[in-house]
Amino acid sequence: MNVMVSDVTPLPACVADGAGKVLSANRLADGEVVFLDRAGGWSQRIDDALVAAKADEVGLKALGDRAVRARFVTALEIIDVEHKGGSVRPVHIRERIRALGPTVRPDLGKQAEGFGGHFSAVE
Repeated sequence: MNVMVSDVTPLPACVADGAGKVLSANRLADGEVVFLDRAGGWSQRIDDALVAAKADEVGLKALGDRAVRARFVTALEIIDVEHKGGSVRPVHIRERIRALGPTVRPDLGKQAEGFGGHFSAVE
C-alpha cells in the first residue's frame, strides 16, 4: 500500500539540478526509510525523490503530515540534497547512510537491492 499525498495538495515543482530539499520518513509497516517521490507516493529509492526548492519546505511538510495522519509514515525529516543528472545525493553523512543502508555490509540493505543512490556514504 502506498499512500498518495498529492490527491488534494499540489506537489511542489521539482528542482532540475542543484541544491534542494527532500522529504524523508520511516514507513510504519516495516520501519524502512522512504522518500516522497515525484508522483506524490513514497519510494525507497532516493533517486525517485521529489527534490524541491528551499522555499517549498512548508509545502513538503504539509504533504508529509497528511501521510502521518493516514498512519503510513512517521519521523518526517526535510533533508538537504544535491540533485544532478537524475541522481539525488544527501548532503549530510547521516542521511547518506539512511539512504544506502548498512555501511559495514554493502551486500545487505538498499545497496544490495539496487535502491541505494549513486554515491558512497563517506564521500
